[in-house]
Amino acid sequence: MKFSIYSELQTWLGKTQQQVYAEALEQCVNADRLGYSTYSIIEHFFFPKFGASPNPFAFFAKASERTRNINFRTLVHVLPYHNPAVLASQIAQFDMLVDGRYEFGFGRGHGWLPLKGGVPVEESRERYEEALKIVIDALDNERFSADGKYYKIHDSHIVPRPTAGRKFRIFLGGTSDSTYELAGERGYAMVVPPLLPYEALRPQLDIYRASCKKHGNTPDIVWIHACHLDFDRDTAKREAEKMMRGFLKGNASVLLENKDEMPSKQALESAGYGFYASGIMENFSDMPYDEMIKNDIVWVGTPADIIERIEAVMKLCEGLTEVAITVNPGGVEHWKTIKTQEMFAHHVMPHFAGKKPAAGVSRAA
Repeated sequence: MKFSIYSELQTWLGKTQQQVYAEALEQCVNADRLGYSTYSIIEHFFFPKFGASPNPFAFFAKASERTRNINFRTLVHVLPYHNPAVLASQIAQFDMLVDGRYEFGFGRGHGWLPLKGGVPVEESRERYEEALKIVIDALDNERFSADGKYYKIHDSHIVPRPTAGRKFRIFLGGTSDSTYELAGERGYAMVVPPLLPYEALRPQLDIYRASCKKHGNTPDIVWIHACHLDFDRDTAKREAEKMMRGFLKGNASVLLENKDEMPSKQALESAGYGFYASGIMENFSDMPYDEMIKNDIVWVGTPADIIERIEAVMKLCEGLTEVAITVNPGGVEHWKTIKTQEMFAHHVMPHFAGKKPAAGVSRAA
């Protein structure tokens, strides 16, 4: 079982974006010292309360000079807003510069990006699927071509090439059935979005596992959860309430505050973005704090509490290989983030050292 850190780099009142980035850099360096496997950030544009990290390469380049072992992961490169051949070149170059410590995922992006990014929402799925094929072909093959709707490429190549024999760990994320089917077919890892309990994505994860089995691949599931720790449960709950409320509000901020900058509900649904028109995120943002904890939306408590939550996920989720904790959500104070990183590394991770994920349990169980 691997343990990693995931950050959305949310910017809230009281912190400048310079401060957010400076603190995240210190958190990344500290995570490397503590033995976390990976530091992940979202690639996201335009909306600071959800996350503002338009160029993960720049952040990771700076972090690479201050760390030794930790991997860097972009979750995810949003393909409709990239030239895929150019992005493949950038991935290969960056992986070379950080000595093979780069991991990445691909996605279509959130439903509120098209209007800001100048991509018609109706085109986003086609653009994503076409770009995904090109970027993978460019990384896998010395020469590649494409005759698509958006890209016409003849006998091209990228420079530099990935290191000989390099096999990337590639991630997909999202909520649509087709994404889980594709990940299983290609043997990619699947990332469970933060804030969603297991039951919310059980059908999609079943699709992923079935697709893996059909195509001879092994499931590789990463579980992301916001987390805060203290040795005293009441102290942990008191310290975490503002940040966890902020995390839920931040994830729903565009839907709550910028609805006029969203495509219409009909356009979202017809483009396969029905999740963003469903009201799920808005309802989560108003959930009472105790229910957030009880319903497994966030993890708050003692190390023993968090160990119990992780063990429950391991029993439920066949194919779970990694737990990624979010420790800087919702405008949290920097010291709280460092505290949780330290406690999780010293009092949670050792419990799972050498343990393998459960092989899965029946639905009845």
